[in-house]
Amino acid sequence: MPIVVDIDVMLARRKMSVGELADRVGITPANLAVLKNGRAKAVRFATLAALCEVLECQPGDLLRWEAEDAAGECRTPART
Repeated sequence: MPIVVDIDVMLARRKMSVGELADRVGITPANLAVLKNGRAKAVRFATLAALCEVLECQPGDLLRWEAEDAAGECRTPART
């Protein structure tokens, strides 16, 4: 999937566990794991806003786009 979720990066920066984040955001650790591992098909804006509030970050710190090659593998887009 071309959208990559970087919640683990922000968790490391904030020295916070998945369980603590899930508790503070108000979602189950299982649902947070689905989002964190890139298996989610969608995310509610309310959930994204809560994640940003708790992690003190912007949505772009949690989500990024990577182009897919012909085989469907993500690749980092070239910088110009």
